[in-house]
Amino acid sequence: MHQLLTNISEQLTQVIASLHYFLPEAYLGLLFVFVMITDLLFGKTSAGYCRMVAVTGMLLVAFTDLNQFGLILDGPHLLFSQMLLLSRSGLWFKLTIDVLAFILLLYFTWDEKLKSHQKGLSDLYTITIASIFGLHLMVMAVNLLSIYLAIEMVSIASYLMVAYRSENAFSTEAGLKYVLFGAASSAIMLYGISLLYAFSGSLDILQHNTVMELLKVNHLSSAFAIVLVLVGIGFKLSFVPVHFWVPDVYQGAPTPVTAYLSTLPKIAAFALLVNFLPPFILLGANTGFNLVIVLSAAGIISMIAGNFAAVLQGNIKRMLAYSSIGHTGFALMAVVVLNQQGISALTYYLLVYALANIGALVLATYFTNVMGAENLDDYKGLGLKYPVAGVCFTIILISLTGLPVSAGFTGKVFVFSAVYGLYQQSHSIWLLLMMAAGALTTVVSLFYYIKIPLNLFLKRSENQDIEYKKSYNSLILVVIISFLLILLGLFPDFVLKYL
Repeated sequence: MHQLLTNISEQLTQVIASLHYFLPEAYLGLLFVFVMITDLLFGKTSAGYCRMVAVTGMLLVAFTDLNQFGLILDGPHLLFSQMLLLSRSGLWFKLTIDVLAFILLLYFTWDEKLKSHQKGLSDLYTITIASIFGLHLMVMAVNLLSIYLAIEMVSIASYLMVAYRSENAFSTEAGLKYVLFGAASSAIMLYGISLLYAFSGSLDILQHNTVMELLKVNHLSSAFAIVLVLVGIGFKLSFVPVHFWVPDVYQGAPTPVTAYLSTLPKIAAFALLVNFLPPFILLGANTGFNLVIVLSAAGIISMIAGNFAAVLQGNIKRMLAYSSIGHTGFALMAVVVLNQQGISALTYYLLVYALANIGALVLATYFTNVMGAENLDDYKGLGLKYPVAGVCFTIILISLTGLPVSAGFTGKVFVFSAVYGLYQQSHSIWLLLMMAAGALTTVVSLFYYIKIPLNLFLKRSENQDIEYKKSYNSLILVVIISFLLILLGLFPDFVLKYL
């Protein structure tokens, strides 16, 4: 009994000591409560107030992220009995997520179809804040239990967001597909976690004894368990072969939700992967199971499948969904390197990709609002009628393709440089194949991205008399994003020197 009381006292001491490093997440928890209370207090008129509280709260959380850089000058900190890890790279991932979340919270009301939803948007703001809290936990999770809980928290919120327009049959179908695929991947991951726990007797992946115990079991069994856990993480990353849900869900979800799904959970999942891999790469060095080869193969196949499938698409959101799979495969190149240069390249690449992808989807919303355009053929001649939107769309697509002088080009150069630096040391054929696939699919991506400006400026449509509601807020945002993509392309050190 005395020993139990001592352990409880030690645990409480660790919890109290960790709270100082957990302030952004504590503020997110309070923000969730405040948004929910605001919704209850103001009822049907609460959407605007909830939006104001959520946006203001995200600014406070982002400011708190910046303040936390001073807490890790002496190195990373393990929190709550080694359940979470606060590191410099993790803080950059969290700051990126919070800044993009601020933009997305503003964007929600600019989509006329989502705004006209009979229930209003109050619940959506509450769900989004809860999801961001889960994303923070994903970035910091280094224990199999915290990894599972964080992914599930984000997944449940994402299911609700996808099916938010419940009166729309396509949106409901997309939500159902997402739930089914998500439940299957969650069950597979949980089975892998249970196997790892059975083999090692621990859920702490950073504990040295965990790897030592896994070395004692059958190598094929431990490799099988690790792959099962990767399936759950890969579901959030949407790399092949756990990508089947992406096209239908991205197309069926409200466009702002598509912008959310294609950026924030992806960034958090990459951060989680960076924390998850090191001990199991060490394990693979002693068992022959090479995780680098597994991720390299997944990256190559994702780049090829995503980009070639995107060429065949006529719907803008579906095209961007497949291109998102291709970008995931490209970002895996930086993960495979797994050194400081690779992590810096990954952080920069994800930031500029997320900005460009959000910009592209904001413009998709803009053209849907003003002309009801959702497919490529609907964009014919719209660039001449709406020149600002058309030019910004072209700049954003140049960045997504990776052409000079955009930030997307600079990001791809950084990733290639990191991979080539490791290739010079190891001469791994897999790294060479990844670089070849990355170069090839960059060229392929030009063929489908170029279709949009081609239709905007070089083709004419006979039916352009109908005009719906303009969204000047969307135009202001995409102009800012376009400027940032050019600025970061010309002067990447504005961000890179801090990574």
